[in-house]
Amino acid sequence: MIYLGYFLFLFCGLTRVMASYPIWWSLAVGHQYTSLGTQPILCSSIPGLVPKQLRFCRNYVEIMPSVAEGVKIGIQECQHQFRGRRWNCTTINDSLAIFGPVLDKATRESAFVHAIASAGVAFAVTRACSEGSATICGCDTRRKGPPGEGWKWGGCSEDVEFGSMVSREFADARENRPDARSAMNRHNNEAGRVSITDHMYLKCKCHGLSGSCEVKTCWWSQPDFRVIGDYMKDKYDSASEMVVEKHRESRGWVETLRPKYTFFKPPTETDLVYYESSPNFCEPNPETGSFGTRDRICNLTSHGIDGCDLLCCGRGHNTRTEKRKEKCHCIFHWCCYVSCQECTRVYDVHTCK
Repeated sequence: MIYLGYFLFLFCGLTRVMASYPIWWSLAVGHQYTSLGTQPILCSSIPGLVPKQLRFCRNYVEIMPSVAEGVKIGIQECQHQFRGRRWNCTTINDSLAIFGPVLDKATRESAFVHAIASAGVAFAVTRACSEGSATICGCDTRRKGPPGEGWKWGGCSEDVEFGSMVSREFADARENRPDARSAMNRHNNEAGRVSITDHMYLKCKCHGLSGSCEVKTCWWSQPDFRVIGDYMKDKYDSASEMVVEKHRESRGWVETLRPKYTFFKPPTETDLVYYESSPNFCEPNPETGSFGTRDRICNLTSHGIDGCDLLCCGRGHNTRTEKRKEKCHCIFHWCCYVSCQECTRVYDVHTCK
């Protein structure tokens, strides 16, 4: 869901927000997304790039459209996974800080967005390489083992290592400060990338007379990105809360993270981490970036977060009826088409007060 405007904080608080998280994410919803790569000069027009990212863009401008596509699919997956929650990953398309200040704090929402965006970049670049749309990369010829019984290696194994390298070099370029937020962002970025590597699988194609599958050709493939989204949403639900520690090194004071609760299993490289509590997102608040939940559609029969009790924060809900035209009484005719009638059906729609 894209909102065109969002309170007055966009004017007075933009500088603070821009410093908090990568505003280069805006290339997924801006004009650069459709034209990026046609001219190298466009690298300098992408907002929020640090010098290392700018150099990377100019050296590898051919794959920058895939970087933009990766951020886009990451945002879309975020909006799918959070569609029924109080914070539903809403973006703002008239601000460089496309999430507003909601990611200004080191919350589990920030952890998820960093992870899914980094995973999206790795995923999209890897897919572009295997499809041949980028000439500087291609298939992965290294990940081969002995062939299995009845199948042999073939096709184009997707080079997830190259895609992850691009994501790491580009997405992590600004996370080089010796503070806790950079440490958190680096960890969650890597967790997103590792999730793709861990979900690679053998994809096979059958060969033989009449589809007998006497011989199969198999190659390594990425999963559907929805699989990654589902997995990272589980990691969001079980994210590890951390505390910030300061210690002095030769380069000065450095902030690191350690688990807040020592009796829990420490987070692994696949887990998400955070160290600040999330707002409840019940009411509009320009300071936290909350849009509130008024007028949001809720599920009357659900006892989960998408139910009218929890999503509406105890304020109650309104109910209205809607008439919708739908296809019905469809019949398959031999051969080969389907004919349908058009029916009008009435639905109850429940929205938060």
